[in-house]
Amino acid sequence: MLKKNYFLPLFLGIFAFSSVCFSSEVIAQDDTKISVTDIYSKGSFYAQSLQGVDWTNNGQFYTRMNGNAIVRYDIKTNKAVETIFDGDASDPKIKIAEYSFSDKEDKILIQTNRQSIYRRSYIAEYYVVDTKDKSVEKLSENGRSAYSTFSPDGSKVAFFRDNNLFYVTLSDMKEVQITDDGLFNKLINGAGDWVYEEEFQLTKAFSWSPNSENIGFIQFDESKVMEYNMQYWSDKAQLYPIDYKFKYPKAGADNSTIKVFVYNTEANKKKEISLGDEKDIYVPRLQWTNNSNYMAIRRMNRLQNKIDLIHANIENGETKIVYTDEDKDGYVDFEYTKDLIYLKDGKHFIVSSERTGYKHLYLYTMEGKQVRQITSGDWEVIELLGVEEEGLKVPMLYYISTQDSPLERHLYMVDLKGKKTRKLTDRHGTNSVDMSKDFAFYILTHQSTEMPLNYRLYQTKGNLLLNKIQDNDKLIKTFKENNLPQKELSSFKNRNGETLNYQIFKPLDFDATKKYPVLMHVYGGPSSQLVTDAWAGGANDLWHGMLTQKGYIVVTVDNRGTQGRGEAFKKATYKNLGKLEVEDQIDGAKFLATLPFVDKERIGIWGWSYGGYMSSLLMMLGADYFKAGIAVAPVTSWRYYDTIYTERFLQRPEDNAKGYDDFSPITHAAKLKGEFLLVHGTGDDNVHVQNSIALQNALVNANRPFDMFYYPDRNHGIYGGMTRIHLYNMMTKFVEDNL
Repeated sequence: MLKKNYFLPLFLGIFAFSSVCFSSEVIAQDDTKISVTDIYSKGSFYAQSLQGVDWTNNGQFYTRMNGNAIVRYDIKTNKAVETIFDGDASDPKIKIAEYSFSDKEDKILIQTNRQSIYRRSYIAEYYVVDTKDKSVEKLSENGRSAYSTFSPDGSKVAFFRDNNLFYVTLSDMKEVQITDDGLFNKLINGAGDWVYEEEFQLTKAFSWSPNSENIGFIQFDESKVMEYNMQYWSDKAQLYPIDYKFKYPKAGADNSTIKVFVYNTEANKKKEISLGDEKDIYVPRLQWTNNSNYMAIRRMNRLQNKIDLIHANIENGETKIVYTDEDKDGYVDFEYTKDLIYLKDGKHFIVSSERTGYKHLYLYTMEGKQVRQITSGDWEVIELLGVEEEGLKVPMLYYISTQDSPLERHLYMVDLKGKKTRKLTDRHGTNSVDMSKDFAFYILTHQSTEMPLNYRLYQTKGNLLLNKIQDNDKLIKTFKENNLPQKELSSFKNRNGETLNYQIFKPLDFDATKKYPVLMHVYGGPSSQLVTDAWAGGANDLWHGMLTQKGYIVVTVDNRGTQGRGEAFKKATYKNLGKLEVEDQIDGAKFLATLPFVDKERIGIWGWSYGGYMSSLLMMLGADYFKAGIAVAPVTSWRYYDTIYTERFLQRPEDNAKGYDDFSPITHAAKLKGEFLLVHGTGDDNVHVQNSIALQNALVNANRPFDMFYYPDRNHGIYGGMTRIHLYNMMTKFVEDNL
């Protein structure tokens, strides 16, 4: 997703603006405690995280990264008891990027020399380490690969390379090629295409059967998907820009054609699994049941308002729909495809659904008969962590929910009958959990508006605190010493009487008798949430804190369409993105204008990505309320964005043309009044720079003054080298000069 006369003559373009940005370095010379350079170069402002935690089969231990070594820690003492693998001492030396153990823990798969492709995809080198004799062998000598995965019995490793699937038998390190028809921009075997990676978070599209004999995988035929051509400019060795073409399905256009196969390692043969007659579908998830003869396939229709759970018998090829979730007036959230757990009794599975208006958990038989709703209430299950079954007459479920407040996340447990619900977290704020394999212990990651990230180890039985593994308490002192404020949480009513939550950053020397300019920060996209009871320690938060030192107040409002408050609130924006979100942000500006300490003539707005879409619209439809705005990497027409995301919320362009055009910033370009800065990276594979160019053209045709800055070859994150420092110095100067 502002001072007069700041705008530069449009024909000067990037050259004149670069000189302005260069001079913006003087910002760091004033009497504020921190600068943009400090934010992006000093680690002392950021919380230290716990890296590479992996529970051992013996629940008394866990492993984690310590420098470039994998170290085993004792649960009870939280002390290191063994260095399992030291990348610096190995031959060859290996810089560990990630690691994973085989199920028997006799081998470790080490990932190194990782090279990113898009947001989640990558290629890397892999090494196999024997934990007994410490021997190290390279997985393949045939180039970098991706998503390498042990078979359950630990005898093989499957991986993706050059659009094909392979596996290696570890006994002799023999490499077997499963597919040979993969081709860039044509056919992909076992990995997601661009849009699946971005919108379904699916990179690895293959899965081992429990008995290690079969690999199920998805094949993507991209032949009919249109290409997007992105040019790269910075290579000094090139006299002409480099063209990079990749398959990107824009709203209403053709997607990849999907097939599902099962490959048998013994017979060296693959078999196609029927997905039905309809070809314009999605398969966002593929996994196995506990029975190696049955594979579980999630199939969604193109409009994403219906999802089926299919059980496929790989022996005879028969398929059966055992569960369907449908929302005829909205969409089915793909996130719920992650909540699928098969019980060890082989007779039941657990899924989640919003059918009651809130996301809850349900128990079904393998034949597809609902047994019961397990959780209920006017709150949401955010994440199903797992099901404890061993030694229990009635299995116990562990989940994160909003039971206490939409602003918080807490750990709860409930038995399979939906009874004996118990809250396990006792401190207000936001909690996430990493549970041991036997559910006997868990590492709790906690934070709140007053407390930075901290890690504690608990014994589940009795909810007994064992150790404080790591905290970031020193950050509280660091923030105070550098005049960085903690955010405050509050709420107001919009024009319809609905409560909207907001967070506010005030100067530490705040004086309620004075008038302060306000910069609003917006994202606002479907299912997002920025306003939470959590530590304000991200880079944007630090920049907002820096602005308070310059006399600004910074406010973020979560509008309708955001998550944590049930289906009606989240899906209110369905088929009409932009309308209600804009209303709520304008109502936020109106509310702020009533506060005695706010200068109502100096309210601005900024956002990135969907937030850039929002800030652009608000500078047009909310021109009477916002003096200045910044849009970074904005969507300016949903016709330019991808199929999965856009059609989930707007349907296809042919189904809902008004939904695409009525709230496009391009449509309303002539209404721009205030000072406006438009920023984009030319190498953005996600929100293409086409969006900003189209808006730029509309603003020129409407004869509206504005500023535009392109970052050559930078992607959607606009980073690398000094890029972020340059960007945020530019935005700081823009705010200071115009608000």
